[in-house]
Amino acid sequence: MPIPLLALAISAFAIGTTEFVIMGLLPQVAQDLAVSLPSAGLLVSGYALGVAVGAPLLAVVTSKMPRKVALQLLMVVFIVGNVLCAVAGNYTLLMMARVVTSFAHGSFFGIGAVVAASLVPQEKRASAIALMFTGLTLANVLGVPFGTFIGQEFGWRMAFWIVAGLGVLSLGGVAALVPNRHDSGPTGLGHEVRVLKEPQVWLALAMTVLGFGGVFVVFTYIAPILEQVSGFTPRGVTLILVIFGVGLTVGNTIGGKLADRALMPSLMGILVALAVVMAIFAKTSHSQIAAAVTVFVWGIAAFATVPPLQMRVVEKATAAPNLASTLNIGAFNVGNAGGAWLGGLVIGHGYALDMLPWVAAAVAVVALLLTWFAARLDAPSIVPQRI
Repeated sequence: MPIPLLALAISAFAIGTTEFVIMGLLPQVAQDLAVSLPSAGLLVSGYALGVAVGAPLLAVVTSKMPRKVALQLLMVVFIVGNVLCAVAGNYTLLMMARVVTSFAHGSFFGIGAVVAASLVPQEKRASAIALMFTGLTLANVLGVPFGTFIGQEFGWRMAFWIVAGLGVLSLGGVAALVPNRHDSGPTGLGHEVRVLKEPQVWLALAMTVLGFGGVFVVFTYIAPILEQVSGFTPRGVTLILVIFGVGLTVGNTIGGKLADRALMPSLMGILVALAVVMAIFAKTSHSQIAAAVTVFVWGIAAFATVPPLQMRVVEKATAAPNLASTLNIGAFNVGNAGGAWLGGLVIGHGYALDMLPWVAAAVAVVALLLTWFAARLDAPSIVPQRI
């Protein structure tokens, strides 16, 4: 793979770390800023909302920029946002800083996916996207635990200073390693927006919302499931989440390779696997060993959806992929928020935690049906020939 993909992967690692590290630092943040734990938890929601809203806004701002310039600008926003997080004197300022940081997230991954795909031959585009997203999966395996440790030992602000340093490293990597040859020149906002008239682009965005949304029906409540249903200790839950992160990394690579071979058939197969694994987890969650194995396989199936879902949008918006690809990153976050909301709704109605995997499986099935429908629209109509 071309070395510029390394710069994109390092940037993805930095962005993924700042997104998720706050989860391990919530108690320290809540205590230091004198807010409740639920209020501190809104820093996670605020970031996700910032990604969903900020991605299209920054796509508009950067629509006339060469892609390399846009990526560098977004990393500057990322660095500034993390510095503001590190120096925030109160909860309101920290929330604002998190939102500023999140603005860079969606646009960077959206434009970065287009750049990654353009650096390789057509038959390797999904694998290139997957390689960039490997940085995001490794952030869960390495960046978040390390950031949590740093925050616990030296204060939560130090974790954000280190992430800001990663941002500086990423900015240098993009400036030095990402070439300009992939960039045919800025397209302009009008040209980008016109691509949203394509029904297949909207279908692809809906596939992302549903295809990944089911994952967060369970993942949002994975800690209580593992503790209350499987019987793990809090330390055991941490280990299982690392195992899950390893599964994400494996699945990301597999998903990219499968999508390069046959995009839509692979995506449908992955969604079938995801639905089956979720249904199985409803049963295996009652056994620690079986639960650990299932969570690993679930991680593989969950992130195997990401490269093909992102590649689908890029493929259907070839004339102006920047905005559509960026919107798809927002669609992932809408799916995350929707999945968390649906899981909370199920629990709020009095259902047990082991019901959540069944709901997640059902969402995956709906995503599968939508994907099948989109694939049918791709098929050329057969016109009978006269004899």
